[in-house]
Amino acid sequence: MAEQIAKALADIVGDKYVLTGADMAGYMSEPRDLWHGKAACVVRPGSAQEVAAVLGYADAHGLKIVPQGGNTGLVGGQITDQSGTQILLSLNRLDKIREIDPASNTMIVEAGVTLQKVQEAAESVDRLFPLSLAAEGSCTIGGNLASNAGGTAVLAYGNARDLVTGLEVALADGKLLNNLSKLRKDNTGYDLKHVFMGSEGTLGVITAAVVKLYPRPRAVETALIGLDSPEKCLELLMLAQSIAGPDLKTFEFMSRFGIEIVITHTEGAREPLEGQHKWYVLLELASPSASGLADKLMALLEAAFEKDIIEDAVVAASLDQRKAFWTLRENLSEKQKHEGGSIKHDVCLPVALVPAFLAEAGPIVEKTIPGARPVPFGHMGDGNVHYNITQPVGADKAAFLARWEELNEAVHAVVTRMHGSISAEHGVGVLKRDLLPGVKDPVALEVMRRFKTALDPKGTLNPGKVL
Repeated sequence: MAEQIAKALADIVGDKYVLTGADMAGYMSEPRDLWHGKAACVVRPGSAQEVAAVLGYADAHGLKIVPQGGNTGLVGGQITDQSGTQILLSLNRLDKIREIDPASNTMIVEAGVTLQKVQEAAESVDRLFPLSLAAEGSCTIGGNLASNAGGTAVLAYGNARDLVTGLEVALADGKLLNNLSKLRKDNTGYDLKHVFMGSEGTLGVITAAVVKLYPRPRAVETALIGLDSPEKCLELLMLAQSIAGPDLKTFEFMSRFGIEIVITHTEGAREPLEGQHKWYVLLELASPSASGLADKLMALLEAAFEKDIIEDAVVAASLDQRKAFWTLRENLSEKQKHEGGSIKHDVCLPVALVPAFLAEAGPIVEKTIPGARPVPFGHMGDGNVHYNITQPVGADKAAFLARWEELNEAVHAVVTRMHGSISAEHGVGVLKRDLLPGVKDPVALEVMRRFKTALDPKGTLNPGKVL
């Protein structure tokens, strides 16, 4: 049967773009090594029309399709199951930038273009595409949109779904929805693009998008700040919003233990400030004006010192120093593996409750697994906390990771009690699918199921994910 499927798909995309056997290995696991799939084959279409034809074939023959972009997702949504009957649909050959329109501040990009290439294409016409995250060199725009990626600029520009004016989407039955609109205003009915962004490939496969461009900043100022508590971080955020206004682009917070992990396990990394502090904030301002931003940052820091909000601060005096500050933040996730097992949480709280969440979650973690070491960090400006927990010193890694669900339940109970979300920017996939009924409004879940039934009645697309 697998041979028949591969032959039929080869007729659509060409022999060399259908992979079987050992050639599929690179597509069958994901960054955290939590899920490993098997597949009938991997198919790599080269156009939106070929994607639609592959979906149409699968739908007509009762086959299942799992879409995959850059394979950087963290919840297992891009990996096939263990049956060996599903088809993995790789979109990395859809790598063209179809159009750049600086006058309209839009760009039409195919799903397989990496986020970094989208950013570089915007820079080539003196524009900014503001979506930014650690995996931008390998993640693709189609995956970013399908999972509604967040990143470090949400505070200023919003999530991925806020950066799009139109989509092209292959539907489960093989039809191709062409909604590649550049319009900022179009009140002619349902805004269909939002149905597919954040749906993780369960309702349709995004093949191209019209993304928004912005004026490129003429000045950027970056500061690394030491503080005593999360409450002080929140006070600084409110002060920064008051003084910097729309120039406040980034507000990332990190714990002392997180900083220590990065310094210990990253070559060339060093203490950012003269003394050690319980908490740190990476703050960045950006402006389309070439002058005045440095003065604004200094005014902010002076006011923060006067109000006894911050303990110390250093402003990046060069691109290398700015890069060193960002290394401390961007390496936080990766370097935790050197300390043993890590149980992850990607949660969102009302911004005002972030300090209360951190204060309540810590003792609960200690009670659940004595000696476990929280590594909280994230985007305080939008309430997104990556509440990762490293195993106790000397503990058995496998035994610690076996308690993933137990620790999730304990931490998520605090999040739910504070009216937060158990998935801020990583999505649902497989990891959090079975948790949704316990935290999601039942009517909302029913509406989601109705969407799925209407757009994918045979369950062709990404079965077992989200719902």
